[in-house]
Amino acid sequence: MSGPFQLLQTDSATAARRGRLQTLHGVIETPIFMPVGTQGTVKALTPAQIKETGAQIILGNTYHLNLRPGSELIRELGGLHKFMGWDGPILTDSGGFQAFSLAKLRDIREDGIAFASHLDGAKVFLGPREVMTIQANLGSDIAMVIDECPPWPCTKEECRRAVDRSLRWAQQCQQIATDNGFLGAGHHVFAIAQGSTFDDLRREAAESLAALDFPGYAVGGVSVGEPEPEMIKQVAATTPFLPANKPRYTMGLGTPPQILKMIALGVDMFDCVHPTRVARNGAAFTPDGLINLRNERYRTDPKPLVEGLDNYTCRNFSRAYLRHLTMAGEILSSTLISLHNVHFYLDLVAQARAHIAAGDYGPWHRAWIGRYEAGEPTMA
Repeated sequence: MSGPFQLLQTDSATAARRGRLQTLHGVIETPIFMPVGTQGTVKALTPAQIKETGAQIILGNTYHLNLRPGSELIRELGGLHKFMGWDGPILTDSGGFQAFSLAKLRDIREDGIAFASHLDGAKVFLGPREVMTIQANLGSDIAMVIDECPPWPCTKEECRRAVDRSLRWAQQCQQIATDNGFLGAGHHVFAIAQGSTFDDLRREAAESLAALDFPGYAVGGVSVGEPEPEMIKQVAATTPFLPANKPRYTMGLGTPPQILKMIALGVDMFDCVHPTRVARNGAAFTPDGLINLRNERYRTDPKPLVEGLDNYTCRNFSRAYLRHLTMAGEILSSTLISLHNVHFYLDLVAQARAHIAAGDYGPWHRAWIGRYEAGEPTMA
């Protein structure tokens, strides 16, 4: 009997894969990018606009949604899908990254992570039982285990403790999700492989978690301050030891070239706040790099952000108009540029799927990255 993930094709020259993941709220074609809806919203976009971008799945944040408005309230109101008006799949992270990003507000213990809320200082505790209960309340299609994300740089001893603790927590999350019927009802739980910059710990974490037979796996602990070559190296040290018949997710990444490089390493799923964050600062993605619409050169530019790109922003508005909105501080600038940027990412992974299917992913992605990186100085 086949599982929820089908591996449809692997590129002959790289490790790029095309796959299909079945969830309770629909099928996801991979490789895929997941827009980030941290607090139950992808910033500046309505669910209908997110659909228009081609999004198949979005991401929510366990830590933030549990603080405000609370997972029990969301459960009482019909779950996160109904609460935010999104009928597609939702992946929720577990709060483990907040143990890294809110390091001054937390204490990592053997049974979980104790936080002081960044909102009001109230005490918060997230352990395996808490994160699985919260994600069950939210009705997540894909729930992440809680893990410890070590900082960069860190000692091997520190990393070893984080890897061992993350494995124990993953086992507990899996058992809880089995006992409470979450897995049996068709929800998925993904494990997270840590290991920082230590190849042997990366392999050990991946192999230990693979033996537990989770529905999917993530590469964690990347994009935490390390240089890009080191980040790529960490992913390359992990993915070969994750099961080929399960989806692979690299968390919190990245720029368009980074995503294409990691698809070439066999990664299937990505999320990142980058598209909407830079949009709110007046920056837009193009095949020739990221452009800053505040630049004077765009004041009279009649062209769309990307010629021929089929989204509402590119079909209807010029760079000059978008620059005007940005310079005037109009809220509409955030919406229109965010819509374009999210669509740009989703169109890119759709192109990746097509080139994997065509068998020419290797040369295509290298040429695409070369053009994009040659154009990056336009941000100056």
